[in-house]
Amino acid sequence: MRCHQVDYQIIGHDIQMVEVELDPKETVIAEAGAMTYLEQDIDFEAKMGDGSGGVMDKLFGIGKRMLTGESVFLTHFTNHGAQKRRVAFAAPFPGSIAALNMAELGEEVICQKSAFLAAAYGTQVDIAFNKRLGSGFFGGEGFILQRLRGDGMAFIHAGGTVIRKELRNETLRLDTGCLVAFSGDIDYNIGMSGGLKSMLFGGEGLFLATLTGTGSVWIQSMPFSRLAERVLSQYKPTIGQDSQ
Repeated sequence: MRCHQVDYQIIGHDIQMVEVELDPKETVIAEAGAMTYLEQDIDFEAKMGDGSGGVMDKLFGIGKRMLTGESVFLTHFTNHGAQKRRVAFAAPFPGSIAALNMAELGEEVICQKSAFLAAAYGTQVDIAFNKRLGSGFFGGEGFILQRLRGDGMAFIHAGGTVIRKELRNETLRLDTGCLVAFSGDIDYNIGMSGGLKSMLFGGEGLFLATLTGTGSVWIQSMPFSRLAERVLSQYKPTIGQDSQ
C-alpha cells in the first residue's frame, strides 16, 4: 500500500515536536498520547494496529505487540475538511525528532521499540525480534526492536541530540543505549567493549553495539535510561536523612 505523502515541520531545538500538514482525506498515525494540538476538521480514532495488511496480518501484529508489552492501539488522525490542516506530536521526554524519508532509505528502518512517534498512513509498524542471542541478552533493547516499512515519512524521537551517520561498507561501534535506529540493510550485533581492564574500569560498559554495512545509523546523545539514572542518583536521600 502506498503511503500518504504528508508535509511536515520540526519545531524547536532541545525539546522538539513535529507539525504534520494533512491534505483533505490524508491520515497520519501516531503512538497513543503523542498529540499536542490539532486544527479544526481533523478527527482522530484509536485503532488496533497501523491499518495495513489483511485481517490475519493485523491479528498477528496485534498479538506480537501484546506479547512485548506494547499498546495494541495506534491513533489515526484524518483531515475531513476541504483545506490543509495541521496536527502536532511531541515525544514523552526531552530530546529530538528525526524525520525519515522511507522511500530514500530502502523502505525499511529498524529502531528501538520506544522510538516510533508518528508516520504517514500506509506505514507498517511492526515488532522485530532480534535473531542474535548475544544482541538479545546484552543489547540495550534486548530481543525486541521495531520495524518500520513504507515509502512515506516517518518520525522517531530520541534523547538529547540525534545525529545521522552514513556507513559505506564500514563498521561503527557505539554504546548500546545510544543506538536509535538503522536502515534495514545494516547488520546489527553486540560485542565486548575491550580487554578485561577496560571493561571493568573504563566506565564505558561491558558491551558495545556493532553495526556493519552500507546505510544510515541514528545515534542519541542522552538515552532516557541514562538521564533517569543520573536524576535519581542526585536526589537519592542519604542514610541519615532516610532514618529521620
